[in-house]
Amino acid sequence: MSPIIKENSFDKTETVLNWLEQKRNACQFSVQMIPFDQLDQWRFKNDTGNLVHQSGKYFSIEGIRVSTNFGCIENWDQPIIYQPEIGILGIIAGKIDGIYHFLMQCKAEPGNPNIIQLAPTVQATVSNYTTVHNGRVPFYLDYFLKETGREVWVDQLQPGQAARFFQKRNRNMIVEVNRHIKIHDGFCWLTLPLIKELLAVDNTINDEARSVIACLPLKKMSSDISDHKTVGCFSRDLMVSMHSDGNTQMSWEKVLDWIDETKRSYQLNTERIPLKRLSHWQRNAHEIIHQSKHFFSIISVSVDGDSREISRWTQPLIADNHMGIAGFVVKKIKNVIHFLIQAKVEPGNINIIELAPTVLCSSCETRADRSEKPSFLELFSDARQDRVRYSTIQSEEGGRFFRVQNKYMIVEADERELTEIPANYAWMTLEQMVQLVGHGYFNIYARSIIAYTVLS
Repeated sequence: MSPIIKENSFDKTETVLNWLEQKRNACQFSVQMIPFDQLDQWRFKNDTGNLVHQSGKYFSIEGIRVSTNFGCIENWDQPIIYQPEIGILGIIAGKIDGIYHFLMQCKAEPGNPNIIQLAPTVQATVSNYTTVHNGRVPFYLDYFLKETGREVWVDQLQPGQAARFFQKRNRNMIVEVNRHIKIHDGFCWLTLPLIKELLAVDNTINDEARSVIACLPLKKMSSDISDHKTVGCFSRDLMVSMHSDGNTQMSWEKVLDWIDETKRSYQLNTERIPLKRLSHWQRNAHEIIHQSKHFFSIISVSVDGDSREISRWTQPLIADNHMGIAGFVVKKIKNVIHFLIQAKVEPGNINIIELAPTVLCSSCETRADRSEKPSFLELFSDARQDRVRYSTIQSEEGGRFFRVQNKYMIVEADERELTEIPANYAWMTLEQMVQLVGHGYFNIYARSIIAYTVLS
């Protein structure tokens, strides 16, 4: 086999950011909000009011009716994305000069606030890669669908945003290729240290890529990570937490028992109902919106672009103009950094709960007029700067969400703080978290932060 060569391989963060900016400036990509009646190949069904594509593929906007004993609101209706297809989020790895590099693409998405972000090598739904749109097949797809010419490192089903998707999962994959492959325009090779630095830059690596990076087989990558460790104290603390050697608040058996007990403690009944039967939601010419106007909305857009499999299309998107928070509290227990994990119920969950950051909330949950705010929210909203270990603004999936952003944070607490926590919270080391990621327990918001911590 021909070895992988240094074709479009970057070695500095500034070089990558300049390359991305050049791609944005050269990209012919426009997104315009349009009324629903200008959607092409999408329609509201007469009997249900559901918003569907004429092919019956891609996704639909439907309604759900939720009842649960988790949180302060027991019953509600809402729109949700129904997308039963399991898409592929895949990254190709290969060695250049003895160091692992990862093939990333600069991908334009209609919902990205800055249009182009770094994405996995392949990011495609089944409808995309079976060319329902009559466009081209995504580059490099065969490396993830065919059994030859690769070594599979990771092949896991991971959950999507369960507050907005109904029981959505994607196939997260990493495959190693040991021969030279052609690098198409808009793709580049990045090392782990570069990826780690870019994860700290606002809106640079998209959520699908963050999801896959969180699944990295760290034992295989240990030399590439350890040779480039940041010298900061917190990075050393994270390394210790990745090799906790039994210095944990809970044993592995107790972690699994806690997860099972939490599942038994909560109930979730999510009924799919016609969109037109939703209570407290209304549709006008331009959006589907809650009557309080405090929550997300459904809009539609027209897209013209020259960097995708097709150059023009229309589609619905979920919009939310207010920034949420996704953050982990950490502290030392037995001299080892532990993360405060939340078992969280969301309407699109498959198994009642998913493991989430300490705080995961939308802007409406942080409003001053709310009688009950999320637990531990003040640790982030009032965080002292010397306690903040990570802070960045990241947008969510640009193919389904319109400029939806969250502030991702890690805040360190004193060892004497937070000695008592609610029953649906638990302290875990990074090593325990990585094991649980491999089994699909953590939600995509948690994986976004885990992706940064495992490379620190």
